Amino acid sequence: MPESAHNRLRLITSPQNKQVKDLRKAFSKAELTEDGYAAIESVRIIEEAIRGGLKFRAVFFSESGKARAVRLLPQLGAHVETLLLPDEIFSSAADTETPQGVSALVKLRTHGLEDVFRAPEPLVVIASGVQDPGNLGTILRSAEAFGAAGVVVTEGTVSPLNAKCVRASAGSLFRMPVVQTKTRELLPILEAKGVRLLGTTSHKGTPLPQADCKGAIAICIGNEGAGLAKELMAKVDASIVIPHSSKVESLNAGVAASIVLYEAARQRGSTIE
Repeated sequence: MPESAHNRLRLITSPQNKQVKDLRKAFSKAELTEDGYAAIESVRIIEEAIRGGLKFRAVFFSESGKARAVRLLPQLGAHVETLLLPDEIFSSAADTETPQGVSALVKLRTHGLEDVFRAPEPLVVIASGVQDPGNLGTILRSAEAFGAAGVVVTEGTVSPLNAKCVRASAGSLFRMPVVQTKTRELLPILEAKGVRLLGTTSHKGTPLPQADCKGAIAICIGNEGAGLAKELMAKVDASIVIPHSSKVESLNAGVAASIVLYEAARQRGSTIE
């Protein structure tokens, strides 16, 4: 490691250091710190946040992962704290299954429901009870890829800040509106905006190629086993079924959302490269 990079890293040996404690809590609870920072990890995800112009509070390197500082430090402003942790302290704070030895606290952009429904005919995704973080991350990524105005996360859904969800979103969480709210607060807005609700189902429904996905719509993706919450299901204008081989019982939430979003984008005349 070049001497300049080594000199910028401040060694932290106490697991009780405030930055380390905040990183540990943000990862373990999948929530923001008291001052509004989220925990993220891996070189690729941190670089996505840098490209997105997000504000960093601190970047953490493990002893075994400090070589990655050579790549990341030139991309970080001088105001960002860059900390070097012994491997055991880093591991106690980070939440990765395949550690690269680099994590960060970053401030996400804040969005409200008005950002999601600002367009006159928005394409929106509602995640209702989606519990698998990999599925939710895939939904966020596909929502951005196929031109959705945003994703609304309701009760029973895993936190978008879950480390696995952040990784699976591949940076989409940093760039598009993702709003957490209660179903009872969402329904009046959907009605006021004239948004049609399309629910996905693995049983009887309108085959996706025959479904009308134009205009103001919200694609509702439910729990992987139980489906949509009853409160939301009662308001669905149409149930959509994705035709597939009878040998496959159902598609997971991430795959189903991606297929419906692709069809919606095709019908709406979106340019998909």
